Amino acid sequence: MLAASAAALPALLAIAGCRSSDAFAGPDPLAHRPSLSPDVITLQAVIAAEQTMIKLYQAAVHGGPATDQARGLEGLLAQHRQHLGLLQARLVLPSGTPTATPSGPSGGAVAGPVTIVRLRAAERASAADLVRRLVTVQPALAQLLASIAASDATHAVALSG
Repeated sequence: MLAASAAALPALLAIAGCRSSDAFAGPDPLAHRPSLSPDVITLQAVIAAEQTMIKLYQAAVHGGPATDQARGLEGLLAQHRQHLGLLQARLVLPSGTPTATPSGPSGGAVAGPVTIVRLRAAERASAADLVRRLVTVQPALAQLLASIAASDATHAVALSG
């Protein structure tokens, strides 16, 4: 009976005006993994950049004495952690896809001392990079990147004195 049903399927689909390929559209489970979308690749790059920014702030906060300036940097660090959480929440990878970015800001140490000048330059570079990426992503992601870029630009101004 099962063989008769399978044999009748093309005829039923033809009556309904469908080709058998229409009924079975979708990824081939035996094919290679689908490539990542440009938005996913952008998100992975922005997540990695945000993780680097967090490492810089952690080095600056923990590398010196507890001062008013260090407490101010902790506030900016908290904002970067929030940005990272928002970015990671947007990242959806197909099952079985290895993550190209680490899950958290762990990893290698920051080389050299982290000064306010270095943080300000990193914030400016981050804001400029995010603005460049706006035209390459979908509107919802562009809005998030624009918000983070504005925050980074604000951080750069705050670090100016």
